[in-house]
Amino acid sequence: MINAVGVPQTLLLLGGTSEIGLAICEEYLQQGPMRVILACLPGDPGVEDARAQMTAAGATAVEVVDFDAAATDTHPAALQQCFAAGAGGDVDVAIVAFGLLGENEELWSDQRKAVQIAQINYTGAVSVGVLLAEKMKAQGYGRIIAMSSAAGLRARRSNFVYGSTKAGLDSFYTGLGYALSEHGVDVLVIRPGQVRTRMSAHVKEAPLTVNKDEVARIAVKNSGRDKGAVFAPAAFGGVMAVLTHVPRPIFRKLPF
Repeated sequence: MINAVGVPQTLLLLGGTSEIGLAICEEYLQQGPMRVILACLPGDPGVEDARAQMTAAGATAVEVVDFDAAATDTHPAALQQCFAAGAGGDVDVAIVAFGLLGENEELWSDQRKAVQIAQINYTGAVSVGVLLAEKMKAQGYGRIIAMSSAAGLRARRSNFVYGSTKAGLDSFYTGLGYALSEHGVDVLVIRPGQVRTRMSAHVKEAPLTVNKDEVARIAVKNSGRDKGAVFAPAAFGGVMAVLTHVPRPIFRKLPF
């Protein structure tokens, strides 16, 4: 249960070894001791490191639940297990932070890989979103933080397959926030630009690239405040406001 000053007791990280997701949990744990549930792909080699990171950050308990974003038929049982592991059977904050980046030139020319990233980044995210909504409506409260991307706001030649999956996720969770607002549940969509993580280590660094800790700070600061969606960093909002209005013949020639 989120206490009177807004501090949660139980965090659920879907994508339990996500660097950004773990950073968000660490940011929350600065507010006080909490239980952390890590929903991880079975066999993920980063699980024990993630568990140790949460323990070192002050988690009172760390539970690990098997979760495969691509296996949507297993999601109801996995989410049931996650909520059962929460304090009193509740989850206060759920962070949806799993996903693939991939290589755009492979993705748009390889049907299997294109379908895989769409299934994980979009279909998997919708699947857990529906289940989280059901659980949190029953609780009568809760917060969902969904990791989107500025890449989803307008298709770019360099990453349009990945961007398309984030566009779908962004639209779904934005709408889910509207639907859940009357039920005491807040949904926050985070739209970072490039973030320094292992996933982006091979990509040339772009302007306004941020560290995962900054994304975490923005996420925690804005969650539960009926913000709907925020950019990370905030300056990216101005950049995208301009880019979304650049005429197509010009936009397609931009070097990114």
